[in-house]
Amino acid sequence: MKDLGLIQVYTGNGKGKTTASLGLAFRASGHGFKICMLQFMKDCPDYGEVKAAQHLPGFVVIPVGRHDFVDLADPDPIDVELAKKGWEKAKTVIDSGSYDIVILDEINVAMACGLIAAADVVAYLTAVRRNVEIILTGRYAPPEIIAVAHLVTDMQEVKHPYQNGVAARQGIDY
Repeated sequence: MKDLGLIQVYTGNGKGKTTASLGLAFRASGHGFKICMLQFMKDCPDYGEVKAAQHLPGFVVIPVGRHDFVDLADPDPIDVELAKKGWEKAKTVIDSGSYDIVILDEINVAMACGLIAAADVVAYLTAVRRNVEIILTGRYAPPEIIAVAHLVTDMQEVKHPYQNGVAARQGIDY
């Protein structure tokens, strides 16, 4: 029996938010759950999770961003457009009933920098309880998102290899 419908948030300045959601997806896949991850502000076919999802039955990754860094202080109009289209796609995916878990990867950042209105996300998430577990990841989770979530994990950086000049590593960081 699937007891779903909660809202989970993985936020904070530490590494591991997307990784935590992928661990949850991996576990759920083992139980036959259907999972969709929409990646806001990302579009890279070389990411490990995009490649791995192809080998897990019922796990789909949909990029809804572009393969460029977003200037959080002054987002490009294309980033705003892609995020808004991505949010519309996310609602369609959630409402489809095709998935048990929907991961909205980096949506917290998209809300924090104004690409998507947090109030719109809160209104949608709280309008009706769905039989879908919804996971929101990314730094800067808005307080109103934290307020409506059932589970919030705040990843805090204590030490990171970046501090010593180690670049992002394939298979570890992406």
